[in-house]
Amino acid sequence: MVAKQAQQLKKVLRPVHLWAIAVGLVISGEYFGWNYGWGVAGTIGFLIATVIITLMYVTFVFSYTELTTSIPHAGGAFAYAYRAMGPIAGLIAGYATLVDFIFVTPAIASGLGSYMHFLYPSVGILPSAMVFYVLFMCINIAGVKESAIFSLIISILAVAELLLFMGIIAPSFKTENFVHDGMPFGWNGIFAALPFAIWFYLAIEGVAMVAEEVKDPKKDIPKGYISGIATLVLLAFGIMILTGGITNWHKLSNIDYPLPEAIGTVLGKTNGLTKIFAGIGLFGLIASFHGTILAYSRQVFAMARSGYLPGFLAVVSPKFKTPHWAIIAGTIIGSVALYYCKTDQIIIISALGAIVMYVMSMVSLFVLRVKEPLLERPFKAPFYPVFPAIALIITLVCMYAIVVNNPILSLVFFAGMLVVVAIFVVMGKHKVKITGEHLLQKSELLTED
Repeated sequence: MVAKQAQQLKKVLRPVHLWAIAVGLVISGEYFGWNYGWGVAGTIGFLIATVIITLMYVTFVFSYTELTTSIPHAGGAFAYAYRAMGPIAGLIAGYATLVDFIFVTPAIASGLGSYMHFLYPSVGILPSAMVFYVLFMCINIAGVKESAIFSLIISILAVAELLLFMGIIAPSFKTENFVHDGMPFGWNGIFAALPFAIWFYLAIEGVAMVAEEVKDPKKDIPKGYISGIATLVLLAFGIMILTGGITNWHKLSNIDYPLPEAIGTVLGKTNGLTKIFAGIGLFGLIASFHGTILAYSRQVFAMARSGYLPGFLAVVSPKFKTPHWAIIAGTIIGSVALYYCKTDQIIIISALGAIVMYVMSMVSLFVLRVKEPLLERPFKAPFYPVFPAIALIITLVCMYAIVVNNPILSLVFFAGMLVVVAIFVVMGKHKVKITGEHLLQKSELLTED
């Protein structure tokens, strides 16, 4: 067993850090990945899909913030579902969250490798992606405050670059380019594009996983979440619309570096600024890559601390106060996915994990409103029950769309979930009550061997 002092996280984060983490977790989605949505829906079809998903995320974030401030725990949806519906529900939410964040990380690593390959064709995508993995694993182990400061700097640079990108390509925007062949697959294309629209915002929920490290979670978490989603909405629509109007969008719909290619179209591929932009573009990818490692490690830590994963994954480094084994374990799994899977496949699996987690979270919110009406709620979802209901309905539609359009990947995801639940029940873990503050502070029950 591990000592209780080895399971305490350090409270150092403020609203500006949370904004940086929220934006940093997601901002790679503005740089690549979303453009695969054009390939299955066209520009107009994907625009409609993005409007639907934006509505889902706005209502979800306002609703999810209620849960995060009421139960500020590193487990996020795992903790909320456990408190609302019990251990098996908590396990399902935790499994979905792990899939969400552990798989989003290799997708971003692939994007980093592709950008490096664009800059230096002699550099292989996979080797450079693995170098980034090891480097940022070490940075995250070094300490959460240091990680948060790094996130703040890199997120500001990434946002500034996207604003610069929009300023450069805006004069070349032509409406006829954007609307040409805008819905080649009709309404079916919109459903197929939903997981790629999710990529614009996927992982913002990761802010919940640093809740135990926030100085004043009741006040600071809402500020971080709301400012983060506002920034991302503006960037998502600006990037997507302007990029779609500068050339034939088909040329950008199946590559991992659409923005450098777009800049090259406007300025010329031999223009020195094109290479400079691609180099700076690494900031956005690095911000998200760094942030998702931070998020998945806290999820692994929280589930291990609660007995849902091997106990050694809950050990916190005595020197750095970070869950180093959780960080290392996620890196190993992500590296395997990076080696065996294509980028669009990883995005779809990650999106499916996110959607299942969103469903479990919104159901938990409704259950807790009935089950624990007196629970302290420093921030309440506005327009309840309308906002969480909208978020829940759209997430269910997204789940259906992903399963119908990706049956094999969906089968793998849900088969994995069934196996995990079966093992959990056979081992009798569902009968073990987790006690302590915010449900999961099990460290008080543990002693050294």
